[in-house]
Amino acid sequence: MKILSKLLVTALALLVVTELIPGFFVESFYIAVIVALIFGVINITIKPIITILTLPIHLLTLGLFSFVINALMLWFISSFVTGFAIESFTIALIGALVLAVLSFIGNKLIESKS
Repeated sequence: MKILSKLLVTALALLVVTELIPGFFVESFYIAVIVALIFGVINITIKPIITILTLPIHLLTLGLFSFVINALMLWFISSFVTGFAIESFTIALIGALVLAVLSFIGNKLIESKS
């Protein structure tokens, strides 16, 4: 149930990011759920490897490089999911920042109600 709630929070956050940031486009809730699912799988499988490989940069930026990695993952996902588009890397970076904040807030709200 926890995984499903996190998936839905991320999907809703993607839709909010679409409304807030010009150049970040998610066609529908269905597409948002697919993107959230792919994003979650990448976060579980590939991101730890990338984080270890870029550990010196993470240390120098005090962990802020994670947003760059998330932006790259979102931009990568947009290249093969129809109905999900990001115009530029800058838009992806801003979207990753907003997505992280919204997901954090949404997940904390759900945790507090449980």
